[in-house]
Amino acid sequence: MMAEASAARAEEYLADVARQVEARLDQALPAESEDPATLHASMRYSTLGGGKRLRAALVLASCRALGGPPEAALAVACAVEMIHAYSLIHDDLPCMDNGQLRRGKPTNHRVFGDAVATLAGDALLTLAFEELASIPLGLGVTAQTVVQVVAEISRAAGSRGMVGGQVADLQAEGRDIDLERLRAIHRRKTGALILACVRSGALLACAGAAALKMMDEYGRHLGLAYQIVDDILDETGDQAVVGKGTHTDLLRGKATYPRLVGLEESRRLAREAVLAAQNALEPLGEDARPLLDLAAYVARRDR
Repeated sequence: MMAEASAARAEEYLADVARQVEARLDQALPAESEDPATLHASMRYSTLGGGKRLRAALVLASCRALGGPPEAALAVACAVEMIHAYSLIHDDLPCMDNGQLRRGKPTNHRVFGDAVATLAGDALLTLAFEELASIPLGLGVTAQTVVQVVAEISRAAGSRGMVGGQVADLQAEGRDIDLERLRAIHRRKTGALILACVRSGALLACAGAAALKMMDEYGRHLGLAYQIVDDILDETGDQAVVGKGTHTDLLRGKATYPRLVGLEESRRLAREAVLAAQNALEPLGEDARPLLDLAAYVARRDR
């Protein structure tokens, strides 16, 4: 019951974050009427009106847990949602995973074509750093802090993080790999940006070394849990609920946790990772409640 209550609170928190982030993204993204209209329509199609906004919530919640300014965190939250949207557009391209459904609607390339979808992803990644440049100074946030946040997110999104993880994931298709190799792939493909969200919120709150270490532990374990659950949902989820195609990992011969260790062990590993994430924040007490609830949500999510 406690886990259910925690997950329910997280749903409420995510809904509140989504309202804030959606409003700011709507302002930050170019209007569909602005030339080139098709490109801007494509960018808005994949960024607005969908998604859990988990990454944005992690930025805001980690900043809040350490007493940082929410105004600064909102700019970072929107930037990471742009980066996430770009990554999904590119992941779904025919040259990658050839996804047909995302967030309950046809993928970007099916609506706008491969070329425009590719360029929309490129434009969203670039716009994300324009958004980071708008982080307001003051309330403890300095120009040096902004540079630290930009560096954090750049590393997480690039070849040493998300993009490198995607390449490793593609190279592992149809091959037998061990669990440690799978963890290494997912640490970069999924975990790096999740960890950067948590660390960025902490940096905006002027976190010291001890607080950053706590956030590192939380973010790493949460990223692992998220990916394990994602792998499970591909095998057991309802496409109408998940909002994207299921059983695609198996068809493409992807390395996944259920494929390597089975469903039950995968579920156990996900629970273990969530608990480790929550335990890492024990010194923060109730200040960390949204982060603790978000971890519970990740364990129980169905989409």
